[in-house]
Formats: sequence, C-alpha cells, structure tokens
Amino acid sequence: MFPNGAHQYMGILQLLLHFSWTWIGVIYSDDPSGESFARDVLPMFSKRNVCFDFIERFPSVTFSTGIADGISEGTEIFHVAMRSSANALLVQGDPSTIAVMRTLLHVLAFENVPVNTKVWIMTAEMEFTSVSFQRGWSISFLHGAFSLSVPSKKSLGFQKFIQMRNPTVENEDGFIRDFWESAFACSFPEPMEDTNVGQICTGREKLEILPKTVFEMTMTGHSKSVYDAVYAVAHALHAMHLLRFKHSITGDRARQKLLTQKPWQLHHFLRSVSFNDSAGEKVAFNQNGELIAGFDIINWITFPNQSFLRVKVGKVDPGALSHKVLTIYEEAIVWPSRFNQTLPLSMCNEPCLWGYSRKKKEGKAFCCYDCVPCPEGKISNQADMDYCFQCPEDRYPNNDQNVCLPKVISYLSYEESLGMSLAIFSLSFSFTATLALGIFVKHRNTPIVKANNRSLSYILLISLFLCFLCTLLFLGRPGKGTCFIRQTAFAIIFSVVVSCVLAKTITVILAFMATKPGSRMSRWVGRRLASSIVISCTFFQATICTVWLATFPPFPDFDMHSIPKEIIAECNEGSVAMFYCVLGFMGLLAVLSFTVAFLARKLPDSFHETKSITFSMLVFCSVWTTFIPTYMSTKGKYMVAVEVFSILASSAGLLGCIFFPKCYIIVLRPDLNKKEQLIKRKS
Repeated sequence: MFPNGAHQYMGILQLLLHFSWTWIGVIYSDDPSGESFARDVLPMFSKRNVCFDFIERFPSVTFSTGIADGISEGTEIFHVAMRSSANALLVQGDPSTIAVMRTLLHVLAFENVPVNTKVWIMTAEMEFTSVSFQRGWSISFLHGAFSLSVPSKKSLGFQKFIQMRNPTVENEDGFIRDFWESAFACSFPEPMEDTNVGQICTGREKLEILPKTVFEMTMTGHSKSVYDAVYAVAHALHAMHLLRFKHSITGDRARQKLLTQKPWQLHHFLRSVSFNDSAGEKVAFNQNGELIAGFDIINWITFPNQSFLRVKVGKVDPGALSHKVLTIYEEAIVWPSRFNQTLPLSMCNEPCLWGYSRKKKEGKAFCCYDCVPCPEGKISNQADMDYCFQCPEDRYPNNDQNVCLPKVISYLSYEESLGMSLAIFSLSFSFTATLALGIFVKHRNTPIVKANNRSLSYILLISLFLCFLCTLLFLGRPGKGTCFIRQTAFAIIFSVVVSCVLAKTITVILAFMATKPGSRMSRWVGRRLASSIVISCTFFQATICTVWLATFPPFPDFDMHSIPKEIIAECNEGSVAMFYCVLGFMGLLAVLSFTVAFLARKLPDSFHETKSITFSMLVFCSVWTTFIPTYMSTKGKYMVAVEVFSILASSAGLLGCIFFPKCYIIVLRPDLNKKEQLIKRKS
C-alpha cells in the first residue's frame, strides 16, 4: 500500500532544487517501473533546470546473462558514477537495490577502484536488505544519504511482538527458522542426523543484539505499508460482510446476490475504508483508490560498528500549498564526511559569483555555463544570475559590480577648492573694477579720462563689475531662482560690456575722421551715437532673453547619466537653441568689435585707445573661441567651472587691456596726464 508515486518524484525534485543540485547522475531499475521513471519523470526534472551527467540502468540478471555478466555490467555503471563530477546521485529501485549497490561497490573496492563519496538519493521503494555474505561489508557509502519513506510512527507493541518470536515454538512458520539460521549464523538440529556441524541454534538468541544491517527492530516504511494493507483489507472484508448480513436479515435477495462478489470486487469497499492504525494515524484512500499520505525525508547516518540510524529531516506534503510542499530541517542533516558538514555542491560548474552572469557553453548541457563579468554599468547581486541588471538611476555599481552604491550629488560649491578659488577671483576682480571706477570718477576732469569717453568708461566699468559678480550665481547648488536668472543676467550684462567696447571703437574712428579737413563726420561724434549703439545692442539681447524666459526658461535639473558615480545638480537651459542664440549674438558683437578695432589699429598714437581695444578683443575672442569645445567636452560641475572661468578671463582681459594703462598714468605718471602731452603726441 503506497501513496501516489508522482508525489514522491515531485518531492525529490523539490529536494534537488532546494539544495541547488542541478547536475546529478541517475541510475534506475531495469523493470517497468524503471522504464516509466526514465520516460515520464526525468523529462519533468529537465523542465525544472535539472540536468544529468549520466543516466544508467541497473543490469538485469537472468539465466541468459548470468550473474558474472550482470556484475561486470554493474561495475561499469558504478565506474561512471564514481568518475562523475556530480555529487548527488539519484537511484530509483526496489527493495533489493541496496543489496545490489553494496555488492557492486564492494567489487570496486576489491579492484582498488577509488570509491568517491557521493550523496545518494533513494526512492521509497528501496529498503535496506542484505544477504548473509554481506554481513561484514561496509555500509559507509550510505552515510549522509537521503531516501523517501512512507510515514511511520512507533507502533505500540511491535517490538514486544518481535521479541516474542521463537522459531522452536512456531513450527508451522518455516520462514522464521530460515531467517534465524541466516541471521545468527547457526543451524537447528535435524532429528534424522546424528551429528550437526557448526553452531547450534537454540531459539533463545536475542534479535535485539543483531546489527541493523541484519535486522531492524523498528517498523520500517515497508513494514508499515504491509501492516496497513492487511488492516485495510480486514476493514473492507468486515464492511462487506456487515452489509451482506444486513440484507440477509431484511430478506433483500437481489442485494444479497449482488454482494456475492469475487475477490477483486473487494475494491469497492477498500475505497471507502478509513481507520486509525495502532500509532493513531488515520489511514484512508482518495477517489482514485490511492493512499492519502505524503512521504518522510530520511537522512541515513552510519557507524563503524555496522549500525545505522534513519533520521527524519523533512517531509513531502502533497496537500500543502505549492511553496510548502517540501519541509526540510537543515540543522538536523548529517552530510557525508568528505564535505565536513557543509552543503555539498552538485553543479556542472562552480556557481557564478556576484558580479558575474551565466553564459551557456556551446555543445554542453543547458546547466553547464561560463561565468562572464557583468558589462560596465550593470551588476548581479546573487549567485548564478542569468543576466546582469542596471542599477537604479540614483545608484551606481561598485568596482566588483555586485552592489549598487548611492550616487553623490555633485555641483560647484563654495566649500571645495575650485569653487572657492573662482569666488575669490570673482570678488578680487570686482574690487579691481570698483577701484578703477573710483580712480576714473576722482580724476574725471583730467585729459586722459575726457579723451577716453568718460560716460562710456563709467558704463563699461560698472558692467564689468556686475559681470564679475554675476559669476557667483553659477556657484553653489542650483535653485529655481539662480537657474532662471544667471544665464540671462550674464548675457545682458556682457552685451552691455561688448557694445560699450564697440561704441568706444566707433567713436574713436569717427573722432579721427572728423579731424580731417572738409569732413562731415563731426556731426556723428558725441554721446548720442555711443548711447544708441549700447542701447540698441542691449535691447536686442534683452529681447532674445525675454523670449527665452517666456517660452523655455532654464530650470533646476539632475543629470543621472553623464558621470557614473555622481548625480549632477545643474541648470537645464530649457532651450539649447535659445542658449546658443544668446551666445551667438555676443560672439557677433565681439567679432564686430575686434574687426573694427583691428582696422583702426594704425591711427596716430594720440588715439592709442584703438590698440588697447584691439588687444583686449583679441584676448576676449581667444577665450570664447576655446570655451565652446572645452565646454562641450566637459561634464558636471566642470562645465560650470569652464563657463565661470571664461567669463572671468574675458572680463579681466577687457579690464586690464583697456583700463590698466590709463590707471597707471593717472596714479603713477600724472605728468603724462596733461593736455600738452596729448597735443604734443598728436603733432
């Protein structure tokens, strides 16, 4: 009487998957059940990613093949098993299979073939049996093995029943006499013989002193199955006779005739049998006539004195939820000695570590694979992952590519040396511009200040002062306000600066041309022309900025991808086209100013202003020409640093080239700051 075999194989599959034993060897019996196992069960294992190093069939010993041939074929199979790289070997067999395994392994040891330690997994149909000549053979190969068993609890009175067996009393039971002689290596005296050779059986020998390899005093799963089967048939017979007796009393002859059934028709009553056995366990059948029961998972522990223990370390409950079908008590498991009480691995190759993914080996079983490092930017945080995966946007892979680390928010801050240095330069140049403005205001009535267009110089110095200060808007964590205003403020202020330079250059040229006899240019010389140039250029730039802010204004944003380990806090320019329109207009003004100043560079020395403007615009254009490729090739806070540096460098170039010579003369060479000196140079 046996539960549904499909539940057993599902339990074995769950056991393999629980321990990640995906590379196993299989040996099955040469009988219809073995053929069914190979045909139906093994494909189910393959579908669950369990693959096989070898699949072998136990040799069948018949009169035609002979025992010697069977043993020879069997040892070849076990040669394969011992050489296998799989540590878990599944054996499907019958009650005599363990005895066959002992024989084959004993032959291998006799031939000095290394017998490697394996974890044997045996089906419930297998039982520990042995024959007399195997009494002294080792059973160490079973140490740490697993088997499935029909659940059985300690049966009340079973050991007492066994201990009461006496072969001298039970004369009609010839099996007990034969067993007794085999187990105790003795013989009962025969009345017809005068002398008896060897040890005499007295019948008083104690079964409990026999090693377990010879006889077990406990009720095994097989014994329990037989025990329950007998009781089930008894209950079915009882039910059938009760029903027959009932109808004989009532005189229902038709039903009484129906109950006069053949033995095989007893199945009708067996299906409805339900009773409690001597251990209090319920025994019943389902609608298919199958025993309603699961399986115990047994761990075998052997000892040098040829004794062993069967320890229950889990169970298979087919009626449980899918994730609770298998229950394993890992702390109770004893592993084969070679594995030093650590979980044995049974895989085609070593599991892929964290940071690697599996890649199938061509021409090999599907569970054989190579381990390849994760591609850049991806990780694997479990062993044996099929694919590496991308970290979340706010995290990045570590060097081993097995953990996602949080990214650092990056921006050009005042606390770091680069930001602090730029802030110091900004304030220093702002102070310098203020100082130059103060010098010009204090000496506003001197010839050199008057000759350099006093009003434009004031506007230019104030604009440069604001230009230096506006770089501070680029430092620190970008906010909504700073992002909204910083580019447009810089663009408008810088347009004022460049338009002032352009106005000064045009004013100088017109002033020179007005000195020629008969020239009509004198009417164009004056504040009105310079103011018109500055206002119109500034207004045009302000219009572009207004359209920009009204349509696609800049806003704070995070760049997650440019730098792997950082989140760049930046200002998204909103419209890149508008941003480059602003820069393009400033570039146009700068090129125009440089061209006009360059053409006017050969004016008389008294009008040396053009040379200063030419050199300052050369510096300006050089800085902004290198800015674009540098800006495009940098990322993160260094893009901001490049723009700030370009603003400071170009503004400082204008301040130094245009105003430093004049401040030098005003402060250190006042003797040159006289009208006579200008007239003298002109003449």
